[in-house]
Amino acid sequence: MARRALYEVFPLNVPMARVKTTVYVEEDLLREARVLAARLGRKDYEVFEAALAAYLGIVAVQGPWSRSQLDGDEALQLAYEELHRST
Repeated sequence: MARRALYEVFPLNVPMARVKTTVYVEEDLLREARVLAARLGRKDYEVFEAALAAYLGIVAVQGPWSRSQLDGDEALQLAYEELHRST
């Protein structure tokens, strides 16, 4: 995935509170992330959030979630129906 494409999906459509944390990152990686953030006009944490979300697969499900008109219970019920139909 191209770097710019990673940021076209942000912000995530699911509101979440942010918490401050400390992580250890290789110096060169941190520098590259900061350069990318500056080029995109983003904050450093946005680059890290986008990269982590993509790595965890959260980005892949944002599209379908945003188009769904089902609430959580309806989605779960539909998933169970499909699961039982396929067995």
